[in-house]
Amino acid sequence: MAKTKPRKTSRKQIAANRSNALKSTGPRTTGGKTAVRYNALTHGLLAQKTLLPDEDETTLEDLGNALRVRLQPDGEVEDLLVDRIVSAAWRLRRVLAIEAGVLEHERKDAKKYSHVFEGQEDEDTPETLGLAWIHCVANTDVVSPLSRYETTVERGFYRALHELERIQTRRAGGVVPPPEAVDISVSKGE
Repeated sequence: MAKTKPRKTSRKQIAANRSNALKSTGPRTTGGKTAVRYNALTHGLLAQKTLLPDEDETTLEDLGNALRVRLQPDGEVEDLLVDRIVSAAWRLRRVLAIEAGVLEHERKDAKKYSHVFEGQEDEDTPETLGLAWIHCVANTDVVSPLSRYETTVERGFYRALHELERIQTRRAGGVVPPPEAVDISVSKGE
């Protein structure tokens, strides 16, 4: 495979790029910058930062402190693994909150349009929650990605937890077996 030489940017192109950058139409006022600050943030499930603007920092710190006391990390690697565990635990809480919000929305929608609930008080019954879940499942655009995200975050949580346990066992002089890989194949008809 032939290697291609990287193109060298000419001085004229650099000057043109700098000139164009000065003509940016991005927000210039404090109010404008504040308004677009979170444009790229939608549901917060893939956020780079653990804490979103409307989430309580104290609650996150309390979770982190409690997990640090429980897991007792020693050294930078263990600290990093506990950080991952805290972040994953926080994100799993967020998934549950989003799921509850989706169900609440669907429950209200189901009660509004279903004759099954005419005359009932505004309370959760197995019927209202069941109908809400049916509405949610019918809208796989919401449920499937949420479920996949939850599975991914949960897998990361347990991966970090298990690695922390392996390192701590080794540090304590215990025998640490190599991690096991299990290959599972599932197909229709089996």
